[in-house]
Amino acid sequence: MSYGQVYTSITTVLNNMKIYFSHGMESGPWGSKIKHLAAIAKEAGHTVESIDYRETKDPDVRVSMLLKVLENDKEPPILVGSSMGGYVSLVASQQVNVQSLFLLAPALYMDGYKVQMYPSKTTHIEVVHGWSDDIIPVGNSVQFARQANCTLHLLKGDHRLNSSIEEVMSLFSRFLTRAH
Repeated sequence: MSYGQVYTSITTVLNNMKIYFSHGMESGPWGSKIKHLAAIAKEAGHTVESIDYRETKDPDVRVSMLLKVLENDKEPPILVGSSMGGYVSLVASQQVNVQSLFLLAPALYMDGYKVQMYPSKTTHIEVVHGWSDDIIPVGNSVQFARQANCTLHLLKGDHRLNSSIEEVMSLFSRFLTRAH
């Protein structure tokens, strides 16, 4: 085996990470945002899975569902969560090792959610939030980013971030290159 073949094999192993997507309360596992981001991840050589949480709207039951899925992973995965899925991903990361977190308008510090403190075992966290979000206050992401000392991207747009999807996709692509 040549040096180039060894390098290619090692690079493939390092680049092929498992990425789990967690959708929000009212969406589904393959909504438009997740489809766009999953395509970027697949193109970069990663394995993706989007968990279907539609059987429950309880965020903490969803955390348990994600933890059950993560039980079999040998390597720390990347977790991507949108809205309630951001909460689910972040809370799960308190209990298992993850490579990194990419959170879109995460539902943090929300009334009725069991967990209100968010220390994570990973330090590679990026948060994206729309300035005009009328569902999850943008201040919640600012508060979390300040406490976690993580990157926060504030974009023009509302909770769904549809008007900024191209920018979200670009941010996610750059995030994946730094996730190793």
